[in-house]
Amino acid sequence: MASWSAGLLLYRRHPALEVLIAHMGGPFWARKDDGAWSIPKGEFIPGDEEPRDAAFREFREELGLEPPASEWAELGTFAASSSKKLVVFAADGAAFPESGFTFGEFEMEWPPRSGRTASFPEVDRAEWTGLDAARDRLVKGQRPLLDALERLLA
Repeated sequence: MASWSAGLLLYRRHPALEVLIAHMGGPFWARKDDGAWSIPKGEFIPGDEEPRDAAFREFREELGLEPPASEWAELGTFAASSSKKLVVFAADGAAFPESGFTFGEFEMEWPPRSGRTASFPEVDRAEWTGLDAARDRLVKGQRPLLDALERLLA
């Protein structure tokens, strides 16, 4: 059975096209850059929550800010892996702030098998990034979002 996630992809022309991406938090991602970034996103249960509502909720939880009041377009549904589906919505975020984020946190056992629980940010930074750099930085399953965004804006 597939698990579902929903996310928001903000873009701006500054003057070249840029997207807002977030570096994944926690100890596994701490020393990684390429392939360690994501759009703000999270899981939802189809039928219990609408994908757009889930995407907005996760954006608020991960970045601590409201998504911009903008016209949102459904970019599509993407295979994040063989058993995960990602529904993405895109909007112009030209007026969205570059700082002021308050990152949500999660808990996990750390170090592994220690019996201790530690708290980590869901994401530890968010940045506006040009498309070429974003293609390297995003996790592999999210790179097709950039092609879809380019098609939407063409």
